[in-house]
Amino acid sequence: MSKPQGARQPTIKEVANLAGVSPMTASRTLAGGRNVRPDLQERVMAAVRELGYFRNENARSLRPGQPSGLIGIAITNLANPYYGSFALGVEEVAAEHGRRIILGNTGEDVARERQLVSDFIGRQVDGLILVPTSGDAAHLRPERLGHVPLVLASRRVPGLDVDTVLLDDVGGSYRGTISLLDAGHTRIGFLGNRTSVFTGERRYRGFERAMTERGVPIDTAIVARDQQDVDAASRAARVMLDLDEPPTAIFSANNRNSIGALREIGRRIRDGLPGPHPSMVSFDDFELSELMPVPVTVIDHDARLLGREAATLLFARLDDDTAEAARTVELPVTIEYP
Repeated sequence: MSKPQGARQPTIKEVANLAGVSPMTASRTLAGGRNVRPDLQERVMAAVRELGYFRNENARSLRPGQPSGLIGIAITNLANPYYGSFALGVEEVAAEHGRRIILGNTGEDVARERQLVSDFIGRQVDGLILVPTSGDAAHLRPERLGHVPLVLASRRVPGLDVDTVLLDDVGGSYRGTISLLDAGHTRIGFLGNRTSVFTGERRYRGFERAMTERGVPIDTAIVARDQQDVDAASRAARVMLDLDEPPTAIFSANNRNSIGALREIGRRIRDGLPGPHPSMVSFDDFELSELMPVPVTVIDHDARLLGREAATLLFARLDDDTAEAARTVELPVTIEYP
């Protein structure tokens, strides 16, 4: 039902009267339906549709202790489609609970993360989901968050005991490197992000474990671990491939490094530079991976599922804030061969 411009907006009391419930029940339904019977929720939502009711968010934000209906999500790289899929997973679960999301980007900068978290708390979010940066995490302590529930995704923060969803970074990297060794490669390059980044460290550990078990030395000349974007990864790959003894294979620890390496390999092919060109294993799938200039083995996982799992942990915590022990979920990865 639409309202003519300038018409008076219906009140929550009118919604409650039409639904035959109390104003408190109507408010609880619109805040997520906690402790409200499904049949009553249906009646309230039918009344909302009939009356064309919209919540007054400004008025809600002025009432201390009133749930905002918002979940804050902080990610590290908004330009990476991976995090778009992750946010969609969170949003799906939030919608199932009658909540909405607000999204922010930290750029792997702890100062930006601190400000973003502060902004979210100022908006009275009901909960936070964070892909954390590295560095000081004092701003993530429960007392600094006003005890707003926090879930970490993809990375853990040392000394912070909160619900966390991780991937099998070490096992996936180990299996991906073993696949290159089994194919006969012994000169394997590694492209990854900063050593201080939790996933970068874990994925290098899996790579190192596989090489050590097979007795294959790691040449530091073909290990680059400071690339946070595609351009930096492309430059690092060029340095490796210009060596007198370039790597015959490259293990890439995330999709931005993979795209950068493949951009450089594609340039060399277009310029007619002599091969053979290196084989590739990529931790994380990426756009059009099947159309790349060389075959790419992908260590794959579902970013959307990662988001859903993080949101599921958050809403479990919101529904039962008496549970004390922090929970950790580690999701499996699969290897997709070209």
